[in-house]
Amino acid sequence: MATMAPYTCGLDAAADVIGGKWKPRILWALHHGPRRFGELRKDVSGVTEKMLIQQLRELESRRIVHREVYHQVPPKVEYSLTALGESLNTALAPLDAWGADHLDELTATRSC
Repeated sequence: MATMAPYTCGLDAAADVIGGKWKPRILWALHHGPRRFGELRKDVSGVTEKMLIQQLRELESRRIVHREVYHQVPPKVEYSLTALGESLNTALAPLDAWGADHLDELTATRSC
């Protein structure tokens, strides 16, 4: 079993938790309250079902997202932010504001 290298700083730890294209968008979608899987798929446009499942599982394993299963017919599952996830979303808010403030410039210099 491989040993994980220790984090070198707080930014390293945070980037490990939210790394990738989809996790910040999933967190932001959950900012407005609990969402069912189908709602998240609509809110996070472009994500595949497989990728959304994978990302939600990773966030759940890090205790950022809570998965609530309601035992009813038809089955119902909701995802919501934990207290740790809410604090992470609070930290992401200034990054969202920065991106919104510089959207035109960032779009113009995008290489993709």
